[in-house]
Amino acid sequence: MSETLHELQLKMDAAARALDFEEAKRCRYKISLIRGGATASEAEEADLLGVERQQPGAMGLGTSQQRVTPPEGWKPPPKPDPMTSGKTAPRKPRR
Repeated sequence: MSETLHELQLKMDAAARALDFEEAKRCRYKISLIRGGATASEAEEADLLGVERQQPGAMGLGTSQQRVTPPEGWKPPPKPDPMTSGKTAPRKPRR
């Protein structure tokens, strides 16, 4: 079934109103293929593998970051002396 540009536009708008953004993106991709010179049947058969719903837990705060575990036997370095840390030797004045 080949859809026309107008039908795809209406389908994309309806999907966006229904908050189905993946379907709207598929329709937008097909529209851009047809406008780029592809036939309607070529756009229908196009590879849309990159246009998929994201898996749960794949986004959000810190969900994609790995937890780093220190190697076995690792000890944190000693804390610096607060009386000497951050201080440098005084500089000589310029002449």
